[in-house]
Amino acid sequence: MIGNDIVDLAKAQKESNWQRKGFLDKLFTENEQRLITTSEYPEQMVWNLWSRKEAAYKIYNRQTGERFFNPKRFVCEGDEVVYGTNHYFTQTQITPDFVYTIAVTSRDRFELIQHLESRDAVQKKNGIPDWFDLVEGKLHPASITHHGRFARIAYLESAEKQFSVL
Repeated sequence: MIGNDIVDLAKAQKESNWQRKGFLDKLFTENEQRLITTSEYPEQMVWNLWSRKEAAYKIYNRQTGERFFNPKRFVCEGDEVVYGTNHYFTQTQITPDFVYTIAVTSRDRFELIQHLESRDAVQKKNGIPDWFDLVEGKLHPASITHHGRFARIAYLESAEKQFSVL
């Protein structure tokens, strides 16, 4: 399984006042708030943690079909996001322009991540995207994210295809 999320930092700075009263309390645990307030770059840390929670939520939504808003229940611990007994592993890219996170259900899945340039072969069922590989003739779990000037479509290549190339 895969999830991803991107935050356009310029748009977030204009539209989200993360310093307003109650904002951090609504979204982040005490430990996460401590990471934010002690960070050299607190605004980047806010969107780093947020994007990790969102990417993990996309996997959880794919697994269960449940839709809800409760970001504090998705807890960032190191490079993992934990929700109940579920552990999601994340990798985050932070640039001056955006924060981009990919989450997967096991660390070995990071090797299988691919990105698409176009949504042309992406299909959604109940709002959940899959990419149809015309060559293989099968669907791959996919995740779509967009915010402001940035968008990314990621999918998991099948392990069999990766090993057959070797």
